[in-house]
Amino acid sequence: MVDVIGGPSLPQERKLVTSIPGPKSQELLGRKNAAVAAGVGVALPVSIVAAGGGVMVDADGNSLIDLGSGIAVTGVGNSAPAVVEAVTNQVQQFTHTCFTVTPYEGYVQVAEKLNALTPGDHEKRSALFNSGAEAVENAIKIARHYTKKNGVVVFDHAYHGRTNLTMGMTAKNMPYKDGFGPFAPEITRVATSYPFRDGLSGAEAAKVALTQIEKQVGAANLAAIIIEPIQGEGGFIAPAEGFLPALQEWATANGVVFILDEVQTGFARTGDLFAANHEGVVPDLVTTAKGIAGGLPLSAVTGRAEIMDSAHAGGLGGTYAGSPIACAAALATIDTYEKENLAARAREIGAIITEFFTELQKTDARIGDIRGRGAMMAVEFVESGSKTPAAALTSAIAKHAADEGVILLTCGTYGNVVRFLPPLSISDELLREGLQIVADALAANA
Repeated sequence: MVDVIGGPSLPQERKLVTSIPGPKSQELLGRKNAAVAAGVGVALPVSIVAAGGGVMVDADGNSLIDLGSGIAVTGVGNSAPAVVEAVTNQVQQFTHTCFTVTPYEGYVQVAEKLNALTPGDHEKRSALFNSGAEAVENAIKIARHYTKKNGVVVFDHAYHGRTNLTMGMTAKNMPYKDGFGPFAPEITRVATSYPFRDGLSGAEAAKVALTQIEKQVGAANLAAIIIEPIQGEGGFIAPAEGFLPALQEWATANGVVFILDEVQTGFARTGDLFAANHEGVVPDLVTTAKGIAGGLPLSAVTGRAEIMDSAHAGGLGGTYAGSPIACAAALATIDTYEKENLAARAREIGAIITEFFTELQKTDARIGDIRGRGAMMAVEFVESGSKTPAAALTSAIAKHAADEGVILLTCGTYGNVVRFLPPLSISDELLREGLQIVADALAANA
């Protein structure tokens, strides 16, 4: 038994005592199918009862290696001690007032933290919400209100959420959009920078995108450009160097609000507190969620004071937005990122993943691309010696990994990307064991 940053004392080991899923997990799956809407799918049907460090334990006693972090949420680990303590203390004080009825200090403290830590040293304001999609939607509301313009530019392979507006901003049809339209108007999609597939430099890709913007929308009609600094669901696509700064420069010169969606990349995940910092990009607005509160629902829009303050009183908010419990968790979570220097840990994790698959790529031409930053890494699988997406292979790898006790997530517009999002509290030994199982899966599907 070992104490871990991210949770209770759990043996940090992979252990299988049943097949995956085991009988108790299968029983819960049957109950889920009878009680939960069919549209709420699950990637791996195991019933989790405990988690911490780099493992998750299911109801059947299996201990699985976690390479997903609940989609980049549990960066500090599951049930991180500081988060548990902060939440427990807050619950004992009060659970809710609604900040827009009677405010409380926790909300203000989180806003102060975000204003200080997000990119740029300009004066900022923050508003808190519940989910990443809600933050994105409010960022667009604020940009439109400030500029008095309607147009919004998004990018190929983007993912911004599941609400009506953010579905329209999201690129991939299945499973996010199919049959759920019509979607919100005034959204234009342009080309992104996808170095593995377009072969362009950042400057060249930016020229393509900006030409499309100028011809299809026009700066005079454009309220905002929004982009993920590394695209998440679209395939962990890291743009070529110079792409993001070029977009920011054009937006600033043309009176367009430049928004970075750091919902998945934020809070140490990419090896810096925010992915924007890797190229010194300073957005007008930034959206955050996922890793912000150690697993509790919280999100935020942070940005330039003059933009954020342009919305009228009562125009922003929500019943649960900035819940006192989530705010307590966020303060403890952010403190943990800083005290444990988890951004540096993310860089170490990224180096291990990159080295492992770079070596494997030398003997397996189905590994088309290895990309990402820090503990947000991905491998794109292709038909051997080509760039043809190998979606069936990718699914087989994920299935093999699950059977062997490794929680592994896929993504990508073409369904051919395996993404690695381990908790930053995972040990090197567990991480390497998980990676080796992925390699074994690749060999088993030769």
